[in-house]
Amino acid sequence: MAKLKTFFEWSGKIDKVQAAIPTNDGRSLLQLPASARFKNWLPTVVRMQRYNKAKTETEILTLIDDLMKCQTLVAVKKPLELCDQKPLSPGKGEVVVALKYASLNRRDYWITQGLYPGLEPPVVLGSDGAGVVQGLGEGVDSDWMGREVIMNPGIGWGSDPRCQAYDFQILGLPLNGTLASQVVVPVENLYSKPDTLSWQQSAAIPLAGVTAYRALITQAGLKKGERVLVSGIGGGVATFVLQFAVALGADVWVTSSSEQKIEKAIDLKAKSGFLYTDPQWTQKAKQDAEGFDVIVDSAGGKGYDNLVTLANPGGRIVNYGATTGPPEKLDLFKVFWKQLTIHGSTMGSPDDFKNMLELIANQNVKPLIDQIVPLESTNEALSAMAHSPQFGKYVIDIENTNG
Repeated sequence: MAKLKTFFEWSGKIDKVQAAIPTNDGRSLLQLPASARFKNWLPTVVRMQRYNKAKTETEILTLIDDLMKCQTLVAVKKPLELCDQKPLSPGKGEVVVALKYASLNRRDYWITQGLYPGLEPPVVLGSDGAGVVQGLGEGVDSDWMGREVIMNPGIGWGSDPRCQAYDFQILGLPLNGTLASQVVVPVENLYSKPDTLSWQQSAAIPLAGVTAYRALITQAGLKKGERVLVSGIGGGVATFVLQFAVALGADVWVTSSSEQKIEKAIDLKAKSGFLYTDPQWTQKAKQDAEGFDVIVDSAGGKGYDNLVTLANPGGRIVNYGATTGPPEKLDLFKVFWKQLTIHGSTMGSPDDFKNMLELIANQNVKPLIDQIVPLESTNEALSAMAHSPQFGKYVIDIENTNG
């Protein structure tokens, strides 16, 4: 036993060994509070004898190499920690997916800032990912083994297509997510990786893609030839809304605080765009587009009433977020006189996810990637999101990560 402990210290990987070996309650030694690690060290080392009588150095290093790497939120407003944990095991009806790429959403940034309810660190962040099925739980068809997949990050939507169930959950909070070399998901959340897309493009789809589809199509009921306004172009959901609307034959305008982002949107076949920092932008939009049948917004805030003004009679306004807070004013006289419909929209149902993938395949939509960063540089990408410089998604390279 003393010899084994000496080897751990000699190897310089004692934290990784602590992450790999279990304690009596099933947690790894590294998951225990520091004060409890010493008390658990001796019985844990003894427990390792269950693996064999005297592990060789080669076997121990193999155990270390098999550890799962993950970016873990351990405290709000603190950098994520790149951790090592023991490999995951699927439960009944679940699978383990070995991830190749993941991607970030604005949600991940808000979580690091403590702006999501039910936040209980530690938790592995990340809702999007693409990879290969590596392990099967009880009752899962063996045909899934080795399949290339992406995952619907919404777990337990429920039976009502109108809204999610009370116990609906999302990968990356409260469930451990995809900023890791492995993730566990229910088998019903698996979908085949699109054949026409790269691993990186596939990883950019799930949360933003399904949110955009539900907002634009399920909730707003977009029809060919309608006029659409997309606020805050550049973010993952907004860019998918633009792409989906154009693909379905709509005329699309966008708003942004950046001329460069508006120019990129026009390159993607938007008709035009407006700087929402311009006090006259509403009048310019009214003059240019004459009004909008569908408005998809994530901001809310003090300018929300402008959207009511810009909506055509019978128009639909859909909100999938409120990043600038609640509206300061909402002219209900315009709402009822123009017979407007205001929809809330969050994530999407399993049917939304399936239909979204079909739309991407049928219309040859290519997810937009701003840049690809390694797993160990996730914190830099999250910090950049505070200022929203991106146009498209930050994709995280997991398969080529360095430990």
